[in-house]
Amino acid sequence: MTSERPETNPAVRRRPDAAGAGELFRGFLWLGLTGFGGVLPQARHMIVEKRRWLAPEEFADLLAMCQFLPGGNVLNLAAALGSRLRGARGAVAALTGLLAAPSVVVIALGACYQEFQGNAEVRGVVLGLAAAAAGLLAATALKITRTLPRHWAPLSVAAVCCAAVAVLGFPLVAVLPAMCAASLLLNRRMPR
Repeated sequence: MTSERPETNPAVRRRPDAAGAGELFRGFLWLGLTGFGGVLPQARHMIVEKRRWLAPEEFADLLAMCQFLPGGNVLNLAAALGSRLRGARGAVAALTGLLAAPSVVVIALGACYQEFQGNAEVRGVVLGLAAAAAGLLAATALKITRTLPRHWAPLSVAAVCCAAVAVLGFPLVAVLPAMCAASLLLNRRMPR
């Protein structure tokens, strides 16, 4: 038995045959219950490292596609992964699992927050959770970056896109088409 991490050992990389509609529902239900402040980091861990439904490169590709679709990235990811592994039934199972319990939790928390929103401790807890979520998202971005080809073109596109949105404040809806076009042009010129 090897001690390598699943995402780096090709022998244990992928097992989509184990992902029936029930397992998709349970996996995304657990994800929805345990993912606070955004579930992308936990989704990647579950899909790539724990359940090995996708290889790291496949996850990055599927997430990239899902980011261009309207709606939440993880919702799109659940639907796309469920559809890829088990068709329409898998998509419905993954989405239902992801949304079921969190919907109930959000309604209950919303009622509590409405009652106690003026409390300084409650505001402090909310700010702390927001900081933790930002840290998890940054860690996931670094993991996804590792799957990019080690060539100047994709790394440059990623850096310019990040700088344009995060530093210069350009709207994402304007930056993405421009970066997509630049990426396509640069990819054509990259040596194979």
